[in-house]
Amino acid sequence: MIVRERPGPLRLLLAWKGSVVPHILPHILLTGMFAAAVTWFSRHHYLDGMFDYTLLPFTIMGIALSIFLSVRNTATYDRWWEARKHWGHMVYEFRSLARTGTIYLSPERRRELLTRCLAHAHLLRGQLRGEDVRSDLPGSLAPELIDQALSTRNPAAFMLHRAGDVLAEAHKAGDLDSVATAAVDQHLHGLAGIQAASERIALTPLPFTYTLLAHRTAYVFCYLLPFGLVGVAGWFTPVFTAIVAYTFFGLDRLSEQLEFPFGRHTNDLPLDAICRIHEISVAEALGDPAPEPLQPVKYQLQ
Repeated sequence: MIVRERPGPLRLLLAWKGSVVPHILPHILLTGMFAAAVTWFSRHHYLDGMFDYTLLPFTIMGIALSIFLSVRNTATYDRWWEARKHWGHMVYEFRSLARTGTIYLSPERRRELLTRCLAHAHLLRGQLRGEDVRSDLPGSLAPELIDQALSTRNPAAFMLHRAGDVLAEAHKAGDLDSVATAAVDQHLHGLAGIQAASERIALTPLPFTYTLLAHRTAYVFCYLLPFGLVGVAGWFTPVFTAIVAYTFFGLDRLSEQLEFPFGRHTNDLPLDAICRIHEISVAEALGDPAPEPLQPVKYQLQ
C-alpha cells in the first residue's frame, strides 16, 4: 500500500511509485509506435481507399469500454475494501481479546492464548501470500506446535483450534464458567470469520470471462483507434492513441491488482504492518517490550 502525503500537482503528475505505468509502459509504447506507422502510411497515401473511418464508431466503443471497465474496477475495489475491513476488524478482535483475557484468564493462560492467536494471524498472512512465515512466529511458541501447524493443510485454522484448547482446558479445570468462556470465545469466533472471509476473497476471483473480455476489447480498441484518428489528428495520432492506451490499459491493470488484495504489489494491503500492530497489542497487554510499528519504505507499506 502506498502511504504518503498528497504531493503537489507537478510531483503528482510525475509520480512513479504506486503507478501502473511501469507495468503497462511497453504496451503504451507499442500502441504509440503502431499509431505512428499508421500515420506515416496514411500521410504517404498508402491507405487511401482502404480505411476511411469516422470517429463515431470509436466514440461508441470507447463509451461502452469505459462503462465496462468502470463496473469491473468497482467490483475489484469492493473486494479490496472488503479485505481491508476484515483485517482492520482483526485489530479490534485482538485488542478486545487481550482485554477480556485480562479479566477472566490467569496470566499463564492469557499469554498462551494471545501467543497462539498472534501465530494464527501470521500463519494466515503466510497462507494468503504463499510465504514461509516461520521466522515471524512468536519465539515463545512451542517448536513442536509450530511443526504440527505447518504440517497441516490449513496452519492458521489449526493454530486457532489450539487457541481454543486453552479456553477448553481452563473451562474444564473450573477456572472459567460458561459465561466467561463464551465472552472470550466470541473473539476467537471473530478471528475464524475473518479467516473464512479472507480465504473466500483469495480463492474466488472474478469470473475469468470479465478479465478476458476487458483485456481483448481494450487491445482491439487501442489498435483500431489510429485509423479513426489519423484523418483529423494527423501526426498527433500517436500522442492521442498513447493517452487512450494509458487510460484503458491502466484501468485494466489496476483492476487485476485490486482483484487479489493480499499480495505485495504497491496497491495491495499491508498485511505485515497489520500483523505488527497485533504484535504491539499483544506485547503491551502482556507487559512485554513492544516492537516499533513498520514504516513505509519508499512510500510502500508492506
